[in-house]
Amino acid sequence: MIKKILVIILVHVAIISNAQEGTSSPYSFYGIGIPKFKGTIENRSMGGLSVLTDSIHLNLQNPASFGELALTAYTVGASYRNFEFSNATESSSGDNASLDYLAIGIPAGKFGFGFGLIPISSVGYELDKTETDGREVRFKGVGGLNKVFIATGYKVNKKLNIGLDLNYNFGNIENKTILKRPGVQFDTREITSSDLSSFSLSFGVNYKTMISEKLEAVGSAVFTPSFGLKTDNTRNLATVIISTNGQERIIDTQEVQVENKDIDLPLELKLGGGIGEPRKWFAGIEYAYSDSGKFSNIVSNQDNIKYQNASKFKAGGYYIPKYNSLTSYFNRIVYRAGFRYEETGLNINNSSIDEFGMSFGVGLPVGRLFTNMNIGFEYGQRGTTNFGLVKEEFFNMSVSLSLNDKWFREIKFN
Repeated sequence: MIKKILVIILVHVAIISNAQEGTSSPYSFYGIGIPKFKGTIENRSMGGLSVLTDSIHLNLQNPASFGELALTAYTVGASYRNFEFSNATESSSGDNASLDYLAIGIPAGKFGFGFGLIPISSVGYELDKTETDGREVRFKGVGGLNKVFIATGYKVNKKLNIGLDLNYNFGNIENKTILKRPGVQFDTREITSSDLSSFSLSFGVNYKTMISEKLEAVGSAVFTPSFGLKTDNTRNLATVIISTNGQERIIDTQEVQVENKDIDLPLELKLGGGIGEPRKWFAGIEYAYSDSGKFSNIVSNQDNIKYQNASKFKAGGYYIPKYNSLTSYFNRIVYRAGFRYEETGLNINNSSIDEFGMSFGVGLPVGRLFTNMNIGFEYGQRGTTNFGLVKEEFFNMSVSLSLNDKWFREIKFN
């Protein structure tokens, strides 16, 4: 079993490493791309809450949750995204799909352990700009940043869990610029490739207590310190001829020295809480703060771009009519909903790029034990059509499988 899981993880790593483009947003041009949601479909369907932990589901946003596991849990998720971009004069649309995560959690007494793979950011844009002198500049970028994590959680007592995860972050981002000048036979192409790598860690705490016979209060905190992301940059300049079908024929090429520098990725602190009846309903809120004012682009700095400290506000919850119903399948379905508002920290043309999303989803029992399939939907907006910027509207449909089993059983002799 373990050997099969390791093979699946290696295949997943290879797929994500070589096909990381999980966005088509023009805002992925900046920094290290658009941040990806680093949690499960269950979390995402509740506005992205990281507050909840239980004994059968993985919570990839808080390592303390692994101390709560009673069964071995493994999960995989994927998303389909439909989007539309618009500015003051025109609009366009498209779609893409991506693998979101693969993770496994294993209980071991008061400890729980987990490991897996999650994309952190995604780059995927194609932009055209025409200057007043007739020059045309085309920008294209692909790639992103991923992390492989190992996490452990410890159940201090019935109410308190603590946890730690260690991450190896890796990826590649390629930015291409093509300059076409009127009256000039050849075009100029510049390709900058950045290999990214670093180690990071996060600390998590989760606390639960019954405040009445039925009601339970939950609180959680996750702290991720700032860490340096190493970049290994290469740049190639070439004179090219571009055919009508987009093929590039190189006339002349040369390598250019470019500085390798570390980027300080910001610290993040998440605080959340909520109240509910276990295995019946829950409602919670969460606030996340990110010290992103010191962040900078990988390759180039532009005068109209700056970074500010970022904040996220989330609210959501779930409802189960009757989790142990033997007569109605629909009574055992988990219904989830939530919304979020994010100040991303990116400021362009003195305008903050903010994001809003509302989500809902269901958890459908399938198979044996507590195995379930989760389906989530999210509608959101990013940016604005003011100040010469682009407004992005998107619709996500996500699907995950959450499987449970008991690997270690006590052997008894008569």
